[in-house]
Amino acid sequence: MKIKSLMIPDPITINEMASISEAIEMMKVNSIRHLPVVGKNMTLKGFVTLADLKQGLIPSMIGEVSLDDLMIKKPVTVDPDEDVEIAAQKIYKNKIGGMPVVKGNKLVGIITVTDILGAFINMMGILTASSRVDVVVGKEPSSIKKALQIIHDKGGDIISVGMTANQKGSKRTYYFRLSPCRTTGIRKALEKEGFKVESAMD
Repeated sequence: MKIKSLMIPDPITINEMASISEAIEMMKVNSIRHLPVVGKNMTLKGFVTLADLKQGLIPSMIGEVSLDDLMIKKPVTVDPDEDVEIAAQKIYKNKIGGMPVVKGNKLVGIITVTDILGAFINMMGILTASSRVDVVVGKEPSSIKKALQIIHDKGGDIISVGMTANQKGSKRTYYFRLSPCRTTGIRKALEKEGFKVESAMD
């Protein structure tokens, strides 16, 4: 999935010459927490958050701090044609809540941790009615293939599959999300074939 399919296009922005109070008011009116700062032709100049602006509000009233002082002048950015995974990695590694999406140096959108979480929830089917079976599986391709076949043979309709990353040893835990069903038969069949079922939820 590309970032351009997930980002908020044509986001609300503020001019680099605006005041801190104007930026705060814009955020409050539009219920947003991130605000790209732009110059001519939507050229990205910086990025500000509501938390940063609130800290600078009182000093700005006595003329000591401006929007230019508070904004991040070289914010972390992503290209709209990059994969969503890249955006997720940047947000996680930099401990930020969102970032501008730019093509060249022109702002074309914004993507936040909420957007990425929403995509993950949709892909995993977490908000849809479902059952789940968590199975410890060997890392050999034949092991996962065998587990999938058992689940299918017992009537399990798989919605999505997740797994632990970088788990030590030769095994991983796979999380099979299924269309609503009784999981008792699936669990027994897996255990009969030597798989460890960590949990099962109807």
